[in-house]
Amino acid sequence: MVFVFRAAALVPTPPLLVPELTGSRAAETVDLRNAAVGAVTALTALADRWLAVGVDLGEVRYDETTVGTLRGFGVDVVVTLSGRAAATVPDPELPLAVLIAGWLRGVAAPDTAVEVRTIPADADSRWCARIGAELRRELDAAAETWGVLVLADGANTLTAKAPGSFDERAEELQRGIDDALAAADVGSLAALDSELCAAVGAGGRAAWQVLAGLVGTDAMSATELYRGAPFGVGYFVGTWSRG
Repeated sequence: MVFVFRAAALVPTPPLLVPELTGSRAAETVDLRNAAVGAVTALTALADRWLAVGVDLGEVRYDETTVGTLRGFGVDVVVTLSGRAAATVPDPELPLAVLIAGWLRGVAAPDTAVEVRTIPADADSRWCARIGAELRRELDAAAETWGVLVLADGANTLTAKAPGSFDERAEELQRGIDDALAAADVGSLAALDSELCAAVGAGGRAAWQVLAGLVGTDAMSATELYRGAPFGVGYFVGTWSRG
């Protein structure tokens, strides 16, 4: 069998990735932004199309005709999932994962099309593993080479001023997540405790576990581009690629 899943890019979803939304805080996000753009640029070099996976309230598919806007975050920045997006009024209610996927595509790979699948943030680990395996079969049956863009945030309780306030358990958990992502350690990602992740606000847990199910037993080479918590939220950026 010819496998056409080639690589994955791992990025977070803070609206402040978008320069127009940063205002006076632009300097605090420049390294994170550059890393995220670099990750998707690397993905584009290895894949014809992207499948993006992020979390939301439910399981929804957004095709390449989708058009959205970041107006709900303060500035009317229009984003699309391809150059063939529908001529419709941009949707301000799209999940953040869809909006950030569209923004990254427009900045780093305007000739690339991306399809976004959102999954429930509270999905259990076995469901995530099954969905990941199903997505892998879809990609390997396709005629084009696919890359996977995983949009996921870590713990939001790393400092007293973090969105979820401070939780003393968050630092150790976030370090484990970052180390697993930096090593393409799918076993550790699959074993993440869903209750602990929810308690410390690690909202991207389900997306990472879908990635683990998608990769399966494949050996992946990992490159870390960024890890940090500039606003008390754990953010990791990196790439995984098959040999």
